Amino acid sequence: MEQRPMREEKAIVLDYLPNGYPFDSRPSHMKTPIVQVLGCEHFVLLELVPKREIQLQPNDEVYIGEGKRDKIHHINGKLAPEKLTSTAKAELEFVVNAIVKKNEKDFVQFFNRAQPLSTRMHSIELIPGMGKKRMWEILDERKASPFESFADMRKRLKLIPDPEKAVVRRILAEIQGNEKHLLFVER
Repeated sequence: MEQRPMREEKAIVLDYLPNGYPFDSRPSHMKTPIVQVLGCEHFVLLELVPKREIQLQPNDEVYIGEGKRDKIHHINGKLAPEKLTSTAKAELEFVVNAIVKKNEKDFVQFFNRAQPLSTRMHSIELIPGMGKKRMWEILDERKASPFESFADMRKRLKLIPDPEKAVVRRILAEIQGNEKHLLFVER
């Protein structure tokens, strides 16, 4: 069975450039508006072109799936992290934080289902602040019963760093391209 590439259905606006990129040397009538977004499911950075007369703001959610799009004309492609505008960079952490909060159950399930990467390394250890000792605590505690929420994790695991903030930090590091193993981001 052929595996289709994962596609984003929805994205959150990081920055909207109504006059295109400032460094674009073409005459203004030839420039197209640009939208820099972060995909809601796979955390893919994308560059989009909005439909005419559409105004967007950071944190707006836009549909970018296969069906009829109401605000986006087309997708230019993936966006390298270093191409983000300063506004997009500033919004990135807030947007990732909001996505993690909105989908808390999915990220808690990561801790409930995480598997070893090798005989020496477990995927939980890749989360900032979660070393071998905390990994064993998490594994032991999830055997008793699965975690229900981040609050449940903090209550049952003593002195654990905030798991929600740790997941956000890991996602941001993966988006920046600093990580060998990807837990949450598609490339």
